[in-house]
Amino acid sequence: MSIDSSQSENVLIFATSLSPSSRSFILAQNAKQKLDEKGIANTLIDLRDYDLPESGRTNSAEHPVVKEFSEAVDNASHILFACAIYNYDVSSAAKNLVELLTGKEIVGKTIGFLCAAGGKNSYMSVMPFANSLMLDFRCWIVPRFVYAVKDDFSDTGLLNQEIDDRINLLLDEMMQGSASAPIN
Repeated sequence: MSIDSSQSENVLIFATSLSPSSRSFILAQNAKQKLDEKGIANTLIDLRDYDLPESGRTNSAEHPVVKEFSEAVDNASHILFACAIYNYDVSSAAKNLVELLTGKEIVGKTIGFLCAAGGKNSYMSVMPFANSLMLDFRCWIVPRFVYAVKDDFSDTGLLNQEIDDRINLLLDEMMQGSASAPIN
């Protein structure tokens, strides 16, 4: 994984669902494709490809993958979390990732969300996660996020036009609303 830090805009996309048939990964891939088309440097990290330790375990912060992710976050100007919504919250893998990245590298980053859920009633489920990033790490949270349910995906994994349009809006607003300087 390598983010080109010579450009001022580098988007890091974390696909945080561990499900083999992850719909949030489809959202992440769609966002990556759109960023590629716009010529914006980006990296997609699929947590299914890594064996992350549990946060809080002895030496978990020293794990080689955690160090690699910390460096990627440090080099990114923007972070997109593609999250599955389970039990009215983001997945435990997403929360574990942030707990492992508790260093200065995430402070002040502009953060966007791509959420895939089972039903429409969990629309606000990303807010505790967003609030933690905002209050604990002083991240800039993009107030527009994508929330998609099973019916928004075709059998072949394609998104309906409304969700596709929302991803475009999220990316446009995220890139316009960048924090101009790091926060101490």
